[in-house]
Amino acid sequence: MVAPESVLICGGGTAGWMTANLMQHAWPEATISLIESSNIGIIGVGEGSTPALKQFFKKLKISESDWMPECNATYKVGISFPNWSTRPGFESYFHPFFSELDLKPGEPFFYNSKLQKDGVSANAHPDQYFVTAEMARRRCAPISEKYPQIDIDYGYHFDSGLLGEFLKTRAIANGLIHIIDDITSVVVDNEQIQSVIGKKHGTLIADLYVDCTGFSSLLLQKALGVPFKHYKENLFNDSAVAIATDIDIEQGIPAETRSSALSAGWAWRIPLVNRYGNGYVYSSDYISSEQAESELREHLQAFDEEKYPARHLKMKVGRVEQHWKSNCLGVGLSQGFIEPLEATALMLVQYTIEEFIQAQSSNNNEKYSEFNTKVNKMMEGIRDYIVCHYVTNSRDDSAYWRDCRNAKRSSNLDKLLSSWSNNESFEQALRELDNELVYLRPSWYVMLMGVGRFPEQLSHQAPTDKPVFDVKKAKGYCEQLVDDVFPSHNDYLKKLYQDKWA
Repeated sequence: MVAPESVLICGGGTAGWMTANLMQHAWPEATISLIESSNIGIIGVGEGSTPALKQFFKKLKISESDWMPECNATYKVGISFPNWSTRPGFESYFHPFFSELDLKPGEPFFYNSKLQKDGVSANAHPDQYFVTAEMARRRCAPISEKYPQIDIDYGYHFDSGLLGEFLKTRAIANGLIHIIDDITSVVVDNEQIQSVIGKKHGTLIADLYVDCTGFSSLLLQKALGVPFKHYKENLFNDSAVAIATDIDIEQGIPAETRSSALSAGWAWRIPLVNRYGNGYVYSSDYISSEQAESELREHLQAFDEEKYPARHLKMKVGRVEQHWKSNCLGVGLSQGFIEPLEATALMLVQYTIEEFIQAQSSNNNEKYSEFNTKVNKMMEGIRDYIVCHYVTNSRDDSAYWRDCRNAKRSSNLDKLLSSWSNNESFEQALRELDNELVYLRPSWYVMLMGVGRFPEQLSHQAPTDKPVFDVKKAKGYCEQLVDDVFPSHNDYLKKLYQDKWA
């Protein structure tokens, strides 16, 4: 079967509507329906993306001028991580989105990093070596009107509720059947879903069912009994509290997400054109919801509860063992969730759908297991990179951070960290684990050097056969390139938004 004749997507939200749009694009002849309740809100924990979302819109031929003003969206060139490290000079670092523009200043970064790991004082803090780090400092947009041939990776910040509405309107305009109803039961026979029962619409039948019912996972986990693998021993955070605050756009809208370490987790700050989205992701084993809200308000200086109301959320961190079972596909929170530290939620949604569409067209008898293995590998790879943030922290101000250093690591992460101090071994480990890792070589170097993970005692004199690279050259290159090529974030957004500019 190249494509199912009928698809029923159960649940809306960003995951459901991304699914609808991608399946409409891939299977224009299929009858695609989506059932969602009028009583269930969108969780919307994250309002940031990886560069994968850029490719989503490109595939669907949706221009930024069409969707961004509708979603109060801004550009994102990376994530900064203040206060994850206490090492002097390494208290904060920036994880950039990389591009070909970084080849010239990036190689000296790897070179100096290896020297510094060998005990040579070589100034290998990553913030000076990458173009998007300089763009974040200067609040620039990652698009050049002056040199339109320059195409670099970037992400977005957006209102997830508005993005869901935008994609919903588009899907319905393209022929999707929209059903407003509550699912009361799921009929299963011989490990296949036979139908979904709606409170008002009764029996709904399709060839393919997509579970976008969130953490409840009504179809995949509850009806089909697919086991769930918790990541609690790897990642401690299970809760969040979110508070929106004002933004003064005349001060210049940042083009970065900030993920600041607090006493029992971390706080995000995401700039939109109309507000800051803020929140605190934390572990309820170490702090109560009341304490977390109080700490976040102190962090934001947002004490007026009427003006800045808080929203509390619970997170189920982990993944299902099978994302595709029989005639059911889990997408979004129903298939699993990894905390939003690297804003990977929508990337996983997109990856799952696109890989499924490709697998669906195959006659390979192993396509179910191959697909599930691929998605599991993607989730494990993301988990490992996020776990690495925690196990490499150097904070000692709370039991939470001390315990995080001892969180369970996968064998892959253990291999990388144990080989880090030896340059040759680390490069070899990266090569050997290439098919298992989601994050590539530059990201591992940036994180580990960014928190200052190298010998405490440094010699101030380099070996004569290995001179230290002058960081000022790399920084100067990045500064000149950004000055010459990229406009201010505000100026570019004003042109993009036109009469919709706030």
